[in-house]
Amino acid sequence: MVGAACAWYAGRAGLDVILVDRGPVAGGTTGAGEGNLLVSDKEPGPELDLALLSGRLWGELAREFGDAVEYEPKGGVVVASSPDGLVALERFAEGQRAAGVAAEPVAGDRLHDLEPHLAPGLPGAVHYPQDAQVMPALAAAHLLRASAARLLTGHTVTDVLRAPDGTVRGVRTDRGDIHAPAVINAAGTWGGELAALAGVRLPVLPRRGFVLVTEPLPRRVRHKVYAADYVADVASDSAALQTSPVVEGTAAGPILIGASRERVGFDRTFSLPAVRALAAGATRLFPFLERVRAMRSYLGFRPYLPDHLPAVGPDPRVPGLYHACGHEGAGIGLATGTGHLIAQALTAKTPDLDLAPFRPDRFAEEAA
Repeated sequence: MVGAACAWYAGRAGLDVILVDRGPVAGGTTGAGEGNLLVSDKEPGPELDLALLSGRLWGELAREFGDAVEYEPKGGVVVASSPDGLVALERFAEGQRAAGVAAEPVAGDRLHDLEPHLAPGLPGAVHYPQDAQVMPALAAAHLLRASAARLLTGHTVTDVLRAPDGTVRGVRTDRGDIHAPAVINAAGTWGGELAALAGVRLPVLPRRGFVLVTEPLPRRVRHKVYAADYVADVASDSAALQTSPVVEGTAAGPILIGASRERVGFDRTFSLPAVRALAAGATRLFPFLERVRAMRSYLGFRPYLPDHLPAVGPDPRVPGLYHACGHEGAGIGLATGTGHLIAQALTAKTPDLDLAPFRPDRFAEEAA
């Protein structure tokens, strides 16, 4: 998704773009995503600034692609499970409002106005009308098609070509060399491997997550609904299994149930404990799901960086190398802003956001 957005915005800036992928379109993390476009789970700071920019750009793209990418500006509802949790959630939302987020408190006795099938007795929530959703594989495919980029699938990058002075000159693939004055590393979870080919360190690690998919249903979950402890799980550095209920309907009918996080490398083994925990959390939020069949589950690998910020922008260690990866579970939502900023950097324009917090070389000292 991030690569598709980079191709789209670079093309609109007048650049010729070749996109190289060793697999099919959306064959990696993008195809395993839920399509979240969220501000609700981000604390004030650089990532929230990028999310707000990206949300505005997604709104512009929605006017162009509309139903083709299943864009739904349905909003999010973050639910507290205890009175103390509600106090913490409202304090978190207060800081977000100061940063430009629409965050509306919802009393416990008004929750069913937003979500009639929520469990009774919950103390309250915060409603985030700016949260939205797309179908990620469709969005990536439509962006690529509209970008007019030359798409090379089934090509594996084996090296980054560099001139004697270290400047990037393109990439080597298992099917030949591609020459270009700039290379964008949008390899997601595998971004660290591509960076290593250019001789630089970028400590991207995979963080595995499962999603449960129910049978198609009439729209019974109206928003993206999740428990407040999801925010803490996103910010956690733990490698152990963590689950917090995240439930949302889709335009196609099935309900998607997440979210789990664990660092187990690229292990694709099915985890019954993880999926059981997802189901248990979802039914606590929405008891009607106890009577609903799960059709399937799938997994993907979020590109985790230690400070939970992506790497976006030029790499001062290798002239001509740019990074657009490490977005963890927010890559779909942050893709538009990332692509827009990369295009500005490629064309020597002042970026709309300060890229300093996203510098790809900010981890270099740890390698010493």
